[in-house]
Amino acid sequence: MVYAASTSTSPLDAVYPHVDVDDPALAAAALRRASVHLLPFLFVLYVFNYLDRANVGIAALQMNRDLGFSAGAYGLGAGIFFIGYAIFEVPSNLILARVGARRWIARIMVSWGLIAAAMMLVTTPLQFYVLRFLLGVAEAGFFPGIVYYLSEWFPTPQRARVLSRFMIAIPLSSAIGNPLGALLLRLDGRGHLAGWQWLFLLEGLPSILLGLAVWHYLPDRPESARWLTPEERVWLVARRDREERAPKSGMTDISALRALRHPGIWMSALLYFLILTTNYSYTFWAPTLIRDALGATAMAVGIMTGAIAFVAVGVMLAVGALSDRSGERFGYAAACALVSALGCLGAALLPSPLGRVIALAAVFIGVAGFFAPFWCIPTAIVKGTAAAAGIALVNSIGNLGGFAGSYVVGLLQDATGSTRGAFVGLAGLATFGAALCVALRRTVTQPASRGRTAAVARTSSP
Repeated sequence: MVYAASTSTSPLDAVYPHVDVDDPALAAAALRRASVHLLPFLFVLYVFNYLDRANVGIAALQMNRDLGFSAGAYGLGAGIFFIGYAIFEVPSNLILARVGARRWIARIMVSWGLIAAAMMLVTTPLQFYVLRFLLGVAEAGFFPGIVYYLSEWFPTPQRARVLSRFMIAIPLSSAIGNPLGALLLRLDGRGHLAGWQWLFLLEGLPSILLGLAVWHYLPDRPESARWLTPEERVWLVARRDREERAPKSGMTDISALRALRHPGIWMSALLYFLILTTNYSYTFWAPTLIRDALGATAMAVGIMTGAIAFVAVGVMLAVGALSDRSGERFGYAAACALVSALGCLGAALLPSPLGRVIALAAVFIGVAGFFAPFWCIPTAIVKGTAAAAGIALVNSIGNLGGFAGSYVVGLLQDATGSTRGAFVGLAGLATFGAALCVALRRTVTQPASRGRTAAVARTSSP
């Protein structure tokens, strides 16, 4: 059996009473079809989501020089994105839960694409700050909305692998976007535009077109997915209803307001803040640091950061699969946080320029591995509409780390002429994050035993 029997029924069970929702073959078929139709499309959306928020790191190789931005001004502009993002994250995700993913994700993508393209018009620090803030407002709700959306389709035992297949868009957006961005910088002077202006324009427009595609393609819930067979639709709906109704160890059926006060949610938010501070310090500063350490060209920097990202993809997929197979979330998240901490120390203290670049790679690889097991934790604490609020709160607080990481690194570089002190501090934050994973384990009981989770994962892997 895939799930234990339940006396509760879905409305679809009455329409198709012949469907056995405990049939492993039906479970595998339903999950496989959902994976094929949803994950590649959502992956492409997230590639452009992450690309349009992080491409400023490559643009800075030209933009800062052309516009005369100091390291502090650039760091503030790169980071202020996350202020707007954090303010509107929870309201945006609650709206998504009310109006449906199709409409709200389409709105998010069209608005962020327009603002991302408008970044090409920046001429002053104030304009840079305003557009980066508005970009954060526009993007708010996208990532936590997708995490909540996937929880409507995929059972808990498969969720780390599903999330890892979606979230490899983070490193792959760097693997694809950094070399692409470096190529676009070579358009400098074409059509009376700077290379960094071409970068913002040509990477912002596809998000608008993808937003229109969301409106026509993305089903809100399994009930409205026409590409599912009736039996598969019954299984997905019944599985979701059963998982939401059946009390589980470590899961609480509470209101959205109470979810925002749950101690496990706030601990998760603090943990995510620590790791994202490290992550975005790498994202926004690694291209500049690698260029300065090795004296590399923009194209060489793009290729090197792209290669690092490809390694991170493999690590993310492997950690997601291992986490699902063992049922372990906290241990894998803690180990990956420690890898990032060691990378930060190496980036700060190693005397060899090549050694510092390798250490920077470890920072990003550790963070990439952290994501999939971590994002299984909030949905083990709260469920239903409360999950939409809880996920959004974790993501909004966590993403303030993007502001802290980018701005503080810039300020310290202006003050000291070096990023060494900043990366020593980041190592301490990532180490504290690893310790917090252990503390969080005591607050949150994992939703399933290892043996049962592994058996279900083998039976109905998507």
